[in-house]
Amino acid sequence: MLNKVPEVTAIFWIIKILSTTVGETGADYLAVHVGLGASVTAICMTGLLVAALLAQLNRRAYVPWIYWLTVVLVSIVGTQLTDLLTDKLEISLYVSTAAFAAALAATFAVWYGIERTLSIHSIVSTRRELFYWLAILFTFALGTAAGDLATEALGLGFQLGVVAFGALIVAVALAYAIGGNPVLTFWLAYILTRPLGASLGDLLSQSHEYGGMGLGTIQTSIVFLTVIVGLVAWVTFEGEGARRAGPAQ
Repeated sequence: MLNKVPEVTAIFWIIKILSTTVGETGADYLAVHVGLGASVTAICMTGLLVAALLAQLNRRAYVPWIYWLTVVLVSIVGTQLTDLLTDKLEISLYVSTAAFAAALAATFAVWYGIERTLSIHSIVSTRRELFYWLAILFTFALGTAAGDLATEALGLGFQLGVVAFGALIVAVALAYAIGGNPVLTFWLAYILTRPLGASLGDLLSQSHEYGGMGLGTIQTSIVFLTVIVGLVAWVTFEGEGARRAGPAQ
């Protein structure tokens, strides 16, 4: 099996942030505006996620559109998981943030204990890939809970949330640039892009009354999905071109 995860480039991070924004606005659109509710939305999206994940696991190499479809669906399911705990079960954001942080830490501990690595450059077996996707799910759930905790419970608001989480990501990038552990800095950045994308999505889609720009969840989701599709298509064609040029070289 070839490595099932894309190279970490600028395009990787752009698509990742856009997918987290779609996870926030898409989940809100289905649950609130379509009227499915949080529970039905979570069930439907979980079914789609399982189908996408099975397609991803059955591939022997990285396939851009399947991988990123899975990421978008994980983003929506992770968002709904946190929303269900907060809205339906009335669990405090402090508790859910701590619980998801503990779940993610436990996943990393078991993953490292068995595989002796957490590097995304070595996702070359089904077991490692299952650990990877479980960690991804918890990063989205943790990022959602932590983002809601900061912007709502602690009162930062959407604008300050974008600035604060953006600044934290820049700090992680600087730490990596001066020799920080690449595995640790990657996962820290991956977690932080979730609340950054969620804050950005809320800033764009929420009404002026709640501190947003009032673009709406439909428009925001469509624009971001369009950009994601365009970037994934670009990556796919670029990869195909490289493979065709390889033998000639």
